Amino acid sequence: MSVAVVEVGGRRVGAGQPVLVIAEIGINHNGSLDMARKLIDGAYLAGAEAVKFQKRTPELCVPKEQRNLERDTPWGRIPYIEYRRRMEFGEAEFGAIDRHCRERGILWFASCWDETAVDFVERFEPPCYKIASASLTDHDLLRKVRSTGRPVMLSTGMSTAAEIDEAVNLLGRRDLLIAHSTSTYPCPPGDLNLRMIETLRQLYPECPVGYSGHETGLAPTWAAVALGATFVERHITLDRALWGSDQAASVEIGGFLRLVANIRDIEKSLGDGVKRVYEGELAAIAKLRRVKSGLGVAG
Repeated sequence: MSVAVVEVGGRRVGAGQPVLVIAEIGINHNGSLDMARKLIDGAYLAGAEAVKFQKRTPELCVPKEQRNLERDTPWGRIPYIEYRRRMEFGEAEFGAIDRHCRERGILWFASCWDETAVDFVERFEPPCYKIASASLTDHDLLRKVRSTGRPVMLSTGMSTAAEIDEAVNLLGRRDLLIAHSTSTYPCPPGDLNLRMIETLRQLYPECPVGYSGHETGLAPTWAAVALGATFVERHITLDRALWGSDQAASVEIGGFLRLVANIRDIEKSLGDGVKRVYEGELAAIAKLRRVKSGLGVAG
């Protein structure tokens, strides 16, 4: 069996490696480069090792029948296609994001929703690409992303087991990471089904398996790590009350600090499964145990 480890931006992700923590900025920047910078800084402060954005070409991603439907937005009531255009960053903005992340030593990548978006993001030589759950059945997009030769992270929300298997077979298992996810925003605990992490590990042993969460609270993400997730992704926000469809299922910066700190504690606490007596237990043995075996003690 192959060892399920993939290198992402010089960072080994998978079995026996520290959990890769990804802060999903997505579209929580609301079209503001200043807000994007603050979210990157918050993720860096919290100890996340990567941030993820989304990239769309509105003319390709918005169905024609939806383009002129009006929507309430931070810019007033405008057609949906105009809203999508205002939410998208161009070359100047992503160039600034790229510099900002490089200065802080934090990775950034994106989930691309169309093939033109892949060509755009490829200019920045990202460490990997993310396939959003909504795009799992878009086989042309999967082929385009795979053609870059970069590692691919596949999110599996809103997908059947057969659809996941078809996508994995199309992408191939080399340099492929698979994220368990449920695409409800926010997701109730009863729909999280975290035991799917182990199911995916059994089905695809060559692929590191992680967790992309959309719940409120942090406990399920910590549980995912305890269940063997090798990477985790949570949306990050400056304020969960901000305008935007993803804000309510996001984690504020203070929460992200706790998220990362406790993930590192969980990693340390899991150990290796080999029973030993620790040096810190010697005083308790001397004080409380009446019969001693004389066996060795772990250093």
